[in-house]
Amino acid sequence: MHRIVGLVAGEVVAFDLAIPDQVFGREPGRYAWTVCTTRPGPVASESGLAVLVEHDLEALADADTVIVPGIGDRAWPFPQEALDALRSAAARGARVASICTGAFVLAAAGLLDGRRATTHWRYAARLARTFPAVEVDPNVLYVDEGPVLTSAGVAAGIDLCLHMVRRDLGAEAAAAVARRMVVAAHREGGQAQYVERPLPPVAGASLAGTRTWMEAHAERPLTVAAMARHAGCSPRTFARRFRAETGATPLQWLIARRLDRARRLLEVTDLPVEDVAAEVGFGTAAALRVHFRRALRTSPSAYRRDFSAAYHASHAL
Repeated sequence: MHRIVGLVAGEVVAFDLAIPDQVFGREPGRYAWTVCTTRPGPVASESGLAVLVEHDLEALADADTVIVPGIGDRAWPFPQEALDALRSAAARGARVASICTGAFVLAAAGLLDGRRATTHWRYAARLARTFPAVEVDPNVLYVDEGPVLTSAGVAAGIDLCLHMVRRDLGAEAAAAVARRMVVAAHREGGQAQYVERPLPPVAGASLAGTRTWMEAHAERPLTVAAMARHAGCSPRTFARRFRAETGATPLQWLIARRLDRARRLLEVTDLPVEDVAAEVGFGTAAALRVHFRRALRTSPSAYRRDFSAAYHASHAL
């Protein structure tokens, strides 16, 4: 049982706290979810609602993962005992993550020094200015630095939590949680968190239909020219509109979808790696290994070793 504790360090963003509750708190047998603060009782939220927290900082003593949700302006200054407890948890090997402005708490504890991190784009400059030892990336949904993870605001917190489930339990488990929550199963952490663009001027001008077509035909050797033909525009216009809508290039997006499918096939089937590569559109096992290593820092065979047995065990009757 993986123990996850949400640390409320002061005035909290209630939505950010609700995200890990929905992702991890509804998975009995896999995760145990608890919330703690320095002084248990009602804690003010940025929206004006009071959040009742029943546990104190002792809950961090045996946490496997600590998640710090976003904070309101009245959370400053952070309680020193909360920062000390957070540092102690990280020092003994607990994974530490933040959602939105929770990154300020991690930074105040010194856990982001020398690391790449992100937060909501509105607060990225402030984070960089306040904590110059942190390498702030304002353009991504989330950053995975191994034992320390950070995310942008609001929906990016969902992406980060699903990413952690994927890391812990595999793509199939993360997809099941996403289906329960009725959200997209996977958005790449490197996807842009904010793109300044007008709404499509004409109904139906979105490229969503072409993305659905791309995913349905991902096993084919699709080119940008073929995608553009389906969308009814020139390759240059298609590429520009695609990046504006998704924050990724068409090929980056397609590779991510192929990797998603490869991971699930490796988990739930006994297909040889060569067949998985052909099935998802990478063509050869060598190409699949290259993309796996680049995106996941592991090999298809090692991934299958880690997650296939867990999948079959969880589905055994």
